[in-house]
Amino acid sequence: MTEPITVSQLLFTARATIDAADADILLAHALGRTRSWLFAHAADAVTPADAARFTDLLQRRCAGEPVAYLTGTRGFWTLELAVNSATLVPRPETELLVEQALARLPEGAALRIADLGTGSGAIALALAKERPQAHVIATDASAEALEVARSNAQCNSISNIEFRHGDWLRPLQGERFDMIASNPPYIAEGDSHLGQGDLRFEPALALSSGADGLDAIRMIAIAAPAHLRSGGWLLIEHGYDQGPAVRTLLRDAGLYSVKTVRDLEQRDRLTLGAKP
Repeated sequence: MTEPITVSQLLFTARATIDAADADILLAHALGRTRSWLFAHAADAVTPADAARFTDLLQRRCAGEPVAYLTGTRGFWTLELAVNSATLVPRPETELLVEQALARLPEGAALRIADLGTGSGAIALALAKERPQAHVIATDASAEALEVARSNAQCNSISNIEFRHGDWLRPLQGERFDMIASNPPYIAEGDSHLGQGDLRFEPALALSSGADGLDAIRMIAIAAPAHLRSGGWLLIEHGYDQGPAVRTLLRDAGLYSVKTVRDLEQRDRLTLGAKP
């Protein structure tokens, strides 16, 4: 009779091929348990069906598929968000944009905020939750991504948000905002990283934009000032080596107090500016 395989044995095998944290997350998902449960029940036997489910997830992760796509969720800010192949996987470093935005959005005010290229809704939903008196409009050119974002709003009980289908600012004709935020595609087309790791599975339109990666940012920088109220802010996330170029774009667009903010690893992460 074959000895049943245990939780600890599955984890030991998996950690030899993928990141230990990824192994924990995938096994917990396969078993319908929490990561803390795994450690409290390390000696428990796993059914053949659960072991097979985990093996399939492990193989897909070894092939490079993002953990968030395998589990269908990703934590961002204080939210748990559904994600799929129609959306970019929210990154922890994008929480810096949320922090910088909240520092410029007074509490209790009836503000108008726009999030361009919302994807799963991460930025828009985080801001809407933290500023419940504000009205947030999130746009995206992908109808599939907007469906995910709408579902995330419902699952997180966030109602002060509106979703519109369209490219960047086009769905916002004639409207002005106290803040416009965006995490647009900013990787240069042809960059070797696009063919590596998790990026191979994420939507190309959400990752790359033009020969230097700045096409989307150029469009936003040019169009955004007309949609900002006096004193309103534009915040754009970008690549670690794009700070100087994005500062120039925002200044050329007539914004002031333009500066680039660095992340915890001291890399340029986002640039912001205000309308006079």
